[in-house]
Amino acid sequence: MSTSQPDASRQSEDRATPDSLLHTRTGTDVSPEDLVLASGKDLTPQNIEWARKKLAEEGPSAMEKILP
Repeated sequence: MSTSQPDASRQSEDRATPDSLLHTRTGTDVSPEDLVLASGKDLTPQNIEWARKKLAEEGPSAMEKILP
């Protein structure tokens, strides 16, 4: 009877993703529409206004707070 040992590919799957790979910023500006869609909301005038305010307060990092 053989004993089961974790193989190298499984070990790499068990490691956490480095923080530098978790960020969503692509170097492009985040629009209010992008923020609304990322939050799972519909593109309504009220939601777009919410996103404008959030971007004005938090800047592009608002997107980081919404997406995992």
